[in-house]
Amino acid sequence: MTYPIQKFELTALLGASLGLFGLVGGSFGSPAGASMAQRDLPQSAEAEPSAAELEHNGPRVAPPDTGSEGPARYVPKVHDAFDIAAAMEDTVFIDGFYRTPGSPLYDKVIDRLHSRLMAAGFGDSDRLTLKIVETELGRPAWWPIGGSLTLDSTAGSELLLAFGSAGDSHRTMLPVGAPEADVKGSIALSLKDITKGSILATRAPLSGQLVGKAASRGAVCVLSSALFPFTIDPTGEERHLDAIRFETAPRGAKIAVGKISPRILSHIQAAKKNDADATLRFIAKTKTAERPLRTLVAEVLGSGTPGEAVAIASHLQEPGAGDNAAGAAGLCAAAVAIAELIDQGQIDPPERTLAFVFGDEMAQSRIWLGATERRTFAALSADMLGQSPERTGAVALVERTPDPGALFTILPDEHTPWGAGSVSEEDLIPNGVNVICREALIDVARHVGGWQTSENPWEGGSDHDVFNGQNIPAALMWHFTDFTYHTSLDRMEMIDGKELRQTCTAIVSAGLALADLCATDIPRHVASNELERTLRIDAAKADKNTAAAAAWDKWCDGVNEWFAPFAR
Repeated sequence: MTYPIQKFELTALLGASLGLFGLVGGSFGSPAGASMAQRDLPQSAEAEPSAAELEHNGPRVAPPDTGSEGPARYVPKVHDAFDIAAAMEDTVFIDGFYRTPGSPLYDKVIDRLHSRLMAAGFGDSDRLTLKIVETELGRPAWWPIGGSLTLDSTAGSELLLAFGSAGDSHRTMLPVGAPEADVKGSIALSLKDITKGSILATRAPLSGQLVGKAASRGAVCVLSSALFPFTIDPTGEERHLDAIRFETAPRGAKIAVGKISPRILSHIQAAKKNDADATLRFIAKTKTAERPLRTLVAEVLGSGTPGEAVAIASHLQEPGAGDNAAGAAGLCAAAVAIAELIDQGQIDPPERTLAFVFGDEMAQSRIWLGATERRTFAALSADMLGQSPERTGAVALVERTPDPGALFTILPDEHTPWGAGSVSEEDLIPNGVNVICREALIDVARHVGGWQTSENPWEGGSDHDVFNGQNIPAALMWHFTDFTYHTSLDRMEMIDGKELRQTCTAIVSAGLALADLCATDIPRHVASNELERTLRIDAAKADKNTAAAAAWDKWCDGVNEWFAPFAR
């Protein structure tokens, strides 16, 4: 939301902010079309960046100073109070289930986090609330029980894939919503090879069109080894060849469907070549039932304006350790740490309510917005927070709320392999969320003595989209490119407890800074915004992109306007 403000008030605020950190000297200069903010920071702004800033791929931030700290006010205390052992223990527990919305497996996770939060005092006082919101799922809940794939040839019978419990490594061989099946048939390696009763094994994506064509030709099952283009082992090894992609079965599939790894497909192809009569048997055991969808909400009530809230959402569904068992477990551990710090008097309750939301991705945020009586001031999405950079190739990122970088992607901005989302100029509503999240990442790096982080323009795909769609400023903290993303390889060995603590510290410190926007913190935020302005406009000029320069100028003016009311 852009707040109305008189031009002279904003100019005074900017002058005080930049002067506080030694970033300006003398009076404001305002070139044509740039009447509300400084365009070229003077020589004093070109001081050598800190080691923490050098490790962040993006704009610099103003350093925290006494009385103007923002997220730095919380980072050391939250980081040191964060219980890595409890977070990793809960990650192991959550990763043990193929968590589909509304299923008993999903509910076990809800109950586990509920118990953790209750033990920390949530639900036991007027300041710490805890509740489970039940809503209609809108469809029968589905969950897997077991499955197997067997190859029979002249060489004998060979079990290729199997799982019998929710924690087994091959569990992603059953796409969400896959029908029950016990089928056996000859091997077809392309649509034209299909005969009545055969099983198609292919590297083609498991689409509704593919399954429909295979069924019309007489196939009883389709097995796909398709992976994302970025599912490539960054170490140069070939771990990705054993990856089984997690996905959803095509809507209305009338025949059996399953997922296999590229290595298993190669094995099936070799068997077919050596024995034209080789057969496959595919078994899928699943359950469905009418069950409610449960969403867990824990709140630290605001001390001044509890009717306004900052929400941090972390989803539970999907069978991955990084996506998103660690994210949910880590956010729960961070919420526990905040409750303990407030109880010990080490930090004060924030001005606004800070809400932690756990549930079904996207749906949980819509449920929060529909169930709460509070006005949601800002929101953050806590998704994929604990990936080991060494083992997955992922780096901690903030995906910014839609800003001009989503329209004009100029270095140092780069999109991840996830790819750019669809955004228009009308979607760019200036706010300070990006600035505060960036400060939080760099503040954590300062506290721990170094941490490689980055950022990307808005791309979409998690809970921040729900809030941005309601004109509520929201950003995402995540790790990418994780080559194990949405595959059977996303398990506990890819999680790093230190990385999880640092990312969770950053996101909840940003959430606290948003929930407790103090007048004394605004100078730092505005100074950080001016550093971004300089970088973005210089980059746009180097790219000879006048439209991008103008868009960033307008955006940074709007960010300063967004901060200005809180400086009073």
